[in-house]
Parts: sequence; structure tokens; C-alpha cells
Amino acid sequence: MFGDDYPTPDGSCLRDYVHVCDLIDGHLLALDYLRANGKPDAFNLGIGKGFSVFEMIEAAKTVTKKPIKVEIGERRAGDPACLIASGSKARATLNWNPKYLSIEDIIADAWGWHNGKASYDK
Repeated sequence: MFGDDYPTPDGSCLRDYVHVCDLIDGHLLALDYLRANGKPDAFNLGIGKGFSVFEMIEAAKTVTKKPIKVEIGERRAGDPACLIASGSKARATLNWNPKYLSIEDIIADAWGWHNGKASYDK
């Protein structure tokens, strides 16, 4: 882990995590939009909520029921404390609505995929 002294509630970076299926849906909706003569544009695909690195580690421990060794190193140059994307433009223009808002669900699906037990039926 790169740094634990950021100006955040627990000292670790905050990031907006999006499920791969929600990313796929966003890209397919963008393709449909372009095919319907929508003008080329840029869209953020974010749920608008940040999770800290420490929260991710704890959620991963809970989901996997495995210990996770954490080594804390120096901050990386240029790493901001918080990166959270607004998906409001994608929601309004593409009608994109992420289905996976729980970090535990996102981790569980990733863990299942790595273990050959993925199910993306939500």
C-alpha cells in the first residue's frame, strides 16, 4: 500500500470502484448512443462514492475469509488523496445506472471469477 498519511478519515487513499459488468454496460450504452448518431463525447463511469484502501482490504478479508498481509510504503508521487468520479453525465445521456454499488459484491464477484465461480446475474 502506498501511503497511510493522506488527509482522509483513515489516512489511505479514497477511490471510486466500479464493477466490470457496470463498465461493460456503460461502454455498450455509449456504442448504442454513437450508432444512434449521438455526438462523440467523454463520459465518466463512476458510482460517485469513494472507498478507502483500508476499507477495501477489510472488505476483501471478509469476502475471501483469508488473511491479507498489508505492507505500507511511501506515497507515490502525484497520487491524490481522493479520486471519485461522477457518473451523472452518463446517467443523463446514456441512461447508465450501475447495478453493483456494494464493494463487498464487487469483491465477491472478482474473487469468484478468480476461483472459477463467477455469477453476474444481477
